[in-house]
Amino acid sequence: MSETVKAVIARSEGAEVETVNIVVPEPGANDVVVKIQACGVCHTDLAYRDGDIEDAFPFLLGHEAAGVVESVGEDVTHVEEGDFVVLNWRAVCGECRACKKGEPKYCFDTFNASKAMTLEDGTELTPALGIGSFAEKTLVHEGQCTKVDPSVDPAAAGLLGCGVMAGLGAAVNTGEIQLGESVAVFGCGGVGTAAIAGAKLAGAAKIIAVDLDESKLETAREFGATDIVCSKDLDEDEVIEKVRELTDSFGADVTIDAVGIQPTWHQAFYSRDHAGRMVMVGVPNLTDHIDVPAIDLYGRGGSIRPAWYGDCLPERDFPAYVALSQAGNFPLDKFVSERIGIDDIEEAFETMKAGKVLRSVVEFK
Repeated sequence: MSETVKAVIARSEGAEVETVNIVVPEPGANDVVVKIQACGVCHTDLAYRDGDIEDAFPFLLGHEAAGVVESVGEDVTHVEEGDFVVLNWRAVCGECRACKKGEPKYCFDTFNASKAMTLEDGTELTPALGIGSFAEKTLVHEGQCTKVDPSVDPAAAGLLGCGVMAGLGAAVNTGEIQLGESVAVFGCGGVGTAAIAGAKLAGAAKIIAVDLDESKLETAREFGATDIVCSKDLDEDEVIEKVRELTDSFGADVTIDAVGIQPTWHQAFYSRDHAGRMVMVGVPNLTDHIDVPAIDLYGRGGSIRPAWYGDCLPERDFPAYVALSQAGNFPLDKFVSERIGIDDIEEAFETMKAGKVLRSVVEFK
């Protein structure tokens, strides 16, 4: 039987979000209805609202979520009613060419729910990243549910669904940081700070945080940065030189661009050691371009890799990081800056844009 619940939508490009009633249909054969307990406010939700990702309005926003499985379709075997889960947007199919090559982290045909959620007038909603969890309940494919230790704080666990995992994975999976290496992270928002925490977890000896905002840099120290570079009054070349000075003039073994704009991309590219590794995890907008001389691309060697979702595998990574957090070895709970209600999301977007939080998290009572 379908249900009507409260949810937050973006009705048109740039318009303020609205809290409305939506209809969640009865689950299809492999679908699951999840009662949402908490959902982080991610920059990607703002990008959906502003039309920077696609034009399939209206959007059902929200995707960094944790909750409890409430009902399941007749063929569901992956989860059961009552399971505590973190939602993910990489529900690997196992059949596409990436999966068959043993690279499920690049799955080209990830699963989503078989039915659409709608407004009360029947208008179909496009769920953000196939999830749509700024809602009391949402409908997803069973593969989008990853079971984790139910004793973890839902507000913290849900952040593994996107931003925290993206940053962590950029460091650990994509960057493949090794014990004793040097790392420079450009941009210390939620994703960049997670990359710093991931670099520390991987055993980096020197972790350099670069940002315009001194308060963000102080937070970066709390998550593992050994050195900071405030770029507010520096040009690109000066930032690069500062990183080189901190790495015996060589440059960092691994650099991570957690912003995705040309200035930070350039800084990360030229701050690498010769044949160093660069990771781009910041998501560019639809019109951005990167300009670098071809001889520099060739001559500096090494690798430049985008990190899609931190190259994670949710079934492997989410439970592992929850366990590390529960054991006191990873500060997952510290990413929760504030807890808000469902009607506070527009204000949370402004707080996020001002750089005042790592994550605002909507809690559902």
